[in-house]
Amino acid sequence: MIWRPFTQEKTAEKPVKIVKGDGIWLYDESGKRYADMISSWWVTAHGHGDKEIAAAIAQQASTLEQVILTAFTHQPAETLVKNLQTVLPMRLKHFFFSDNGSTTVEVALKIACQYFKNRGDTQRRKYLCLEGAYHGDTYGAMSVSGKNSMYHFNFSEFFFDTLTIPVPETYEGVENLEASEDRILKNLEKQLQTEGTSFCALIVEPLIQGARGMVMYRPKFLEKLVKLVRAFGILVIFDEVFTGFYRTGSFFAMDYVSEKPDIVCLSKALTGGFLPLSLTIATDEVYNAFLSDDPKKALIHGHSYTGNPIACAAACKSLEIFMRPETRQKVATIEQFYRSQPLEGVGKRRTCGLIDAFDVGSPQTAKRLVRNLFERGIFMRPLGSTLYLLPPLCITMEELTWVYNEIQRALQSV
Repeated sequence: MIWRPFTQEKTAEKPVKIVKGDGIWLYDESGKRYADMISSWWVTAHGHGDKEIAAAIAQQASTLEQVILTAFTHQPAETLVKNLQTVLPMRLKHFFFSDNGSTTVEVALKIACQYFKNRGDTQRRKYLCLEGAYHGDTYGAMSVSGKNSMYHFNFSEFFFDTLTIPVPETYEGVENLEASEDRILKNLEKQLQTEGTSFCALIVEPLIQGARGMVMYRPKFLEKLVKLVRAFGILVIFDEVFTGFYRTGSFFAMDYVSEKPDIVCLSKALTGGFLPLSLTIATDEVYNAFLSDDPKKALIHGHSYTGNPIACAAACKSLEIFMRPETRQKVATIEQFYRSQPLEGVGKRRTCGLIDAFDVGSPQTAKRLVRNLFERGIFMRPLGSTLYLLPPLCITMEELTWVYNEIQRALQSV
């Protein structure tokens, strides 16, 4: 039996067997179709079965399927790095390949700690993170998600030290937001004045905390937060595993702030949802701290499938699609559509780029709504009492209109 992720197998409903995907649709054995409104955990960026990416994978698979990325390099990896440099901030120049979101974060955390150790500063061993964060399920990633994480409580006694920063949430009708932001930053500054030299890095999901429940905060707060920690010599990591590739409306969430990170993590939509691949990208300053005649100062980290050529080929084609002008226009059209659609009976609605999220009172209500929508042929997944939409970019306005009409009917019935 398949042991499913994030699932209590004793009480969960039997899974539906999917036999085919096409565009926004998933088809089961009986031929019934379901609109995938969460891009299959946020990875299927362009749609199921995208023909261009599938063709790129097929071509690469018959040319070079895998090679160790130590003594060798290969064209798909070099092309991917070169093309990403055209959309990333200029200061981010050095690319370390790994397999998924958790591992790219793990690599970033190790880089930040070893950066200071290589420079002779062994005191900076702790991390700053945001309250309610989710950075993955490996031990380092769990540690910077906080001891109160709803996902990692079974392992909290093993976590290393972190300082958790409250998040000033923004949504329709929020009050006293600036005062809340200022209070958080002032409290943090006081703490850093006494223990700032013990921290090596701040890690954040920029602008949106996805797994927490699509919690959003303002670029203005992020800008001030980064400036504050930098004043104490702390490195900054942006976990853009979820927020990258137009999820926030811009190519990367970091595009909304002038203070760019020292290290950024990418995964999920990187290959368009076809294959696992991730990147941890660093500045010259960070990278140069690892250059030495001493082999112990190298980054001693790797994965069997590091820089897999087939995954890189998929990512190259996915990136090519992202960089087309029509893709950016589609993102803007989807966001504009969200903002034009009223939803009665919901709370804390928040919209950003390809994401529209709202609360429905309780986790039980959210589950009933999701079950109701599933019967109507719409697949969504609740995050506590939050429901959200993050469809593949191939969705048409007719399909999106139908989805919203069905959501409104489900809200009225449940």
